Amino acid sequence: MVRSQIVPTSRLAVHCLTAGPEDGPVVVLVHGNISTGSFYGDVIEALAQRHRVIAPDMRGFGDTEGRPIDATRGLRDFSDDLHALLAALAIKEPVHLVGWSVGGGVVLQFTIDHPEQVASVTLEAPMSPYGFGGTRDLQGTPNHDDFAGSGGGTANPEFVRLMAAGDRGVESATSPRSVLRGFILGNPVEAVQEDAYLEAILKTKVGEDHYPGDMTGSANWPGVAPGTRGMNNAISPKYVDLRGLPAVEAKPRILWIRGDKDVIVSDTSLFDFGFLGQLGAVPGWPGAEVCPPQPMIGQMRTLLNAYQERGGRYEEVVLAGCGHSPHLERPDEFLAALQKHVAG
Repeated sequence: MVRSQIVPTSRLAVHCLTAGPEDGPVVVLVHGNISTGSFYGDVIEALAQRHRVIAPDMRGFGDTEGRPIDATRGLRDFSDDLHALLAALAIKEPVHLVGWSVGGGVVLQFTIDHPEQVASVTLEAPMSPYGFGGTRDLQGTPNHDDFAGSGGGTANPEFVRLMAAGDRGVESATSPRSVLRGFILGNPVEAVQEDAYLEAILKTKVGEDHYPGDMTGSANWPGVAPGTRGMNNAISPKYVDLRGLPAVEAKPRILWIRGDKDVIVSDTSLFDFGFLGQLGAVPGWPGAEVCPPQPMIGQMRTLLNAYQERGGRYEEVVLAGCGHSPHLERPDEFLAALQKHVAG
């Protein structure tokens, strides 16, 4: 049975879904942007047959306390929150970490910060290790000194407005339900299930301290640069840098699982201004010499290859015809790969 609980920690009160035997190996499921732990519902139940499963809501999402996100710390607010949660639950043994999208970045940050507490890592459609937007090559070199093209100002303002208004319709192509259908679910689901996912999305706290965060103007295309607060600034390459992963002494096994039709985390991402400019969807694109599409997949592969060269191990699993959410679109294949990986 899946249980819902609020766990007081030294940093904030964290809402979690938990299941499975208390003495089982611990699996922690970390969700992505504009979602909650509830998106892992079927995965929780399947894993709970043998494992103690914990699926927290990150700060600013779901029913977790809405403390502000300090973007200047990159993903460390989330990593520290997770560390505090495990301490509050008195979990001392190494845990198996699963991170989806932004959650993939969070579990890598946690692995850098606390490698001794990690038994294995599963990256599901993870964000680039050098942040989202505004970089040009496999080493994560920024296009501009002010990291223009990343941060809070890159979110679609109409989507943000409709999120804040709690819109549940499909009249706009940028409504929360339209985005859920077009970019997250991948497959049609029953209406009641879609409604549950939508309600979880609409629990996202909207504003400068949360999603998408504040912004600053820029003289560089596309005219916006990251601010210092909120979610989308926390994933800006100005503040995210996970290149320290290969240097960790304890090297947990890593599974990287993704879909080859992902249009969110991709070398041709429909959420990356470099690629949108190349398509002509955003006017004034200065060209590939200045703002090329971000090679997100190539950046992650380069990091994991460096990890492997330093003695780590990783496996890449690519699901043909699958988008950004393998655990929702291809649950059987996702679970089989995850369970094999966790079992070692």
